[in-house]
Amino acid sequence: MDFIVDYFSRLKDLPIDRSIILFGGLTFFLLLESGLPFFKQKYNKLSHIGLNLFFTFTTIIVNFLMAVILIESAAWVGTNNFGILEWAGLVDTNNATLLMGGMVLGVLLMDFVGAWLPHFIQHKVVFLWQFHVVHHSDKNVDASTANRHHPGESVFRFLFTTIAVFVVGAPVWVVMIYQSMSAVLSQFNHSNMNIPVKVDNVLKLIFCTPHMHRVHHHYRQPYSDTNYGNIFSFWDRLLGTYIAVDNNKLVYGVDTYMDDKESNNLMFLLKIPFSGYKETPKHEQPEKL
Repeated sequence: MDFIVDYFSRLKDLPIDRSIILFGGLTFFLLLESGLPFFKQKYNKLSHIGLNLFFTFTTIIVNFLMAVILIESAAWVGTNNFGILEWAGLVDTNNATLLMGGMVLGVLLMDFVGAWLPHFIQHKVVFLWQFHVVHHSDKNVDASTANRHHPGESVFRFLFTTIAVFVVGAPVWVVMIYQSMSAVLSQFNHSNMNIPVKVDNVLKLIFCTPHMHRVHHHYRQPYSDTNYGNIFSFWDRLLGTYIAVDNNKLVYGVDTYMDDKESNNLMFLLKIPFSGYKETPKHEQPEKL
């Protein structure tokens, strides 16, 4: 545990290591899905990845500019013994067993407060949905889609990560473990990999897998309002938002922005949140996946 605590405590000051985790994971899953694709889609993959990389870099910039808030928040909860881990005595660096428990519980709660909850809220609050719809407008979901977030959404998600630090009482090393896992698992569950069903069934008992998350990117409600999970799958089961469907029937995108000239246009995507709410079209036939 000493190595884990030491390394992830220093990770905030190791930009090369953080870049390797982010871009190494992205490269790994892009290569895997190219060799083992679930959907064999015909689209300009380089152009698609290039567009999503723009949003990746804007997210990096937002997180870099606001990083001091996160770091100071983690330091404050430690100094003032604030938050669940502090109150439960799970950050005692002299006790490896308690530290391990603190790491597991900390990542679990950070995932719920910092990822699942804001994701759910974004689907329910119109103003926030107008930023999040940029993520859902991707009609060719792959590992790069994980990083396709409007800069405004990146700010909102960062604020919830900071709130999670206070609620959880997370030291900086727990925050860094959570952020590393969040980046890699998000790339994993957005990837276009064809994972064997038996393997997927085991993995999704704990983690959010591509087979589980794909339905969240179906172009129509209510399917896009399910399976919000990022790292762990059980939040959706516990809160009644889990669904299992035939992935072969899915159509990616969002029914308000199905025109390729819109969903693949950078300037259009950046302006969506400020262009007024676009009503969901009425479909003639109900849908059953």
